[in-house]
Amino acid sequence: MSLPRYPNYKDSGVEWLGEVPGHWEVDRLKWSTLACKNGIWGDEPQQNDDDIPCVRVADFDRQRLRVELSEPTIRNVTEKERNGRVLNRGDLLLEKSGGGESQPVGCVVLYDDPLQAVCSNFVARVQVAEGMNAPFWRYVHAAAYAVRLNTRSIKQTSGIQNLDQQQYLDELAAFPPLPEQTQIAAFLERETAKIDELVAEQRRLMALLKEKRQAVISHAVTRGLNPQTPLKPSAIEWLGDVPEHWAVVPLRWAAKCCSGDGLSSLEVESADDEEHYIRVIGGNGLMGYTNQQNVEHSVLAVGRVGALCGNVHVVNPPAWITDNALVLDPDHTVFDLQFLSLVLRSRNLNDIASKTAQPLITGTQVSDQRIPAPPLREQQDIASFLSVETSRFDTLTTEAQRAIDLLQERRTALISAAVTGQIDVRGAVLA
Repeated sequence: MSLPRYPNYKDSGVEWLGEVPGHWEVDRLKWSTLACKNGIWGDEPQQNDDDIPCVRVADFDRQRLRVELSEPTIRNVTEKERNGRVLNRGDLLLEKSGGGESQPVGCVVLYDDPLQAVCSNFVARVQVAEGMNAPFWRYVHAAAYAVRLNTRSIKQTSGIQNLDQQQYLDELAAFPPLPEQTQIAAFLERETAKIDELVAEQRRLMALLKEKRQAVISHAVTRGLNPQTPLKPSAIEWLGDVPEHWAVVPLRWAAKCCSGDGLSSLEVESADDEEHYIRVIGGNGLMGYTNQQNVEHSVLAVGRVGALCGNVHVVNPPAWITDNALVLDPDHTVFDLQFLSLVLRSRNLNDIASKTAQPLITGTQVSDQRIPAPPLREQQDIASFLSVETSRFDTLTTEAQRAIDLLQERRTALISAAVTGQIDVRGAVLA
């Protein structure tokens, strides 16, 4: 889309704005607001009239710049505590506590839900001033966030970021006339919706690729590569029928399984030291680097605790496997390591984890698994075949992610250009 510029511009004197249309004003963000009041967390729900949905930062849809309240958190907030805090459609919500290095505090979203609600103590309710278009101003805040304007107002204590909202609202922004605010907001609503749908299509493609990739792996490691091979029942639910010349054996018959070793502290944590230090492998892969090793030859690391349960990684020496992973050391005359890793991923070992507050897989549970054991040469052929096939899926997935990244960059650039007046969208709204 090629859009014209305004007929004339003036220097805004503000670095992030640059030149703005000659008839626009430049003023502090606070003059777009009527009030900015901190939220409240309230008490546990009491099943009475004081129970009310409470919007948390987790309810921010950062892509669409709005609140998503499909599963609202209910809190008990008295009538007195609600004073000035009940959200109306058209309010803005400012994240004032939280954030992190890659996603600093200060995100602003629009509240457009008909549900009566309040916001949490990590959020401030921002009422938009008379003569200001709320959807437009959420895009202004989004453009400011994209250039990290908010970071100048961040105070950090005790590991948490806090936004000095008064300092932030003293930042300068461009103020178009109200009719143009409305037109710009309508244009961006329409155009970002188109971009969001293209992003959603790419995400659906990635999901299908992941599903197809796993199906190809599962079929190859349970049926082999020859579709004409006669099959026999394996008597194992997840495995189904297998080629009749394959063995199905308990893993313990051909592999040793033990826990990794604890490591009190890492010598280094930076990947910059990879050349001189040894990789530390946990249940979720690379954790850091050390100067010690407990892996002398290629083995498998299997995540054994928490959310890492069932993750399977091939680990080549030198390396150190920590005690949040199991070390699986197969007899290499019976199992090809790559084939075995693919089988165990298809098995989805997380299914056998104890379903407690802290899911756990034991070495006994893993060793008890009955798995297919084709002739070694056939295992190697399957592993080679899958290496080629999965790389194709990985390439397509990478391309889809690259398309998403480009679309999101385009979205950010379009918002910034519109709210700073670098493009004139007035004609495009009427088109």
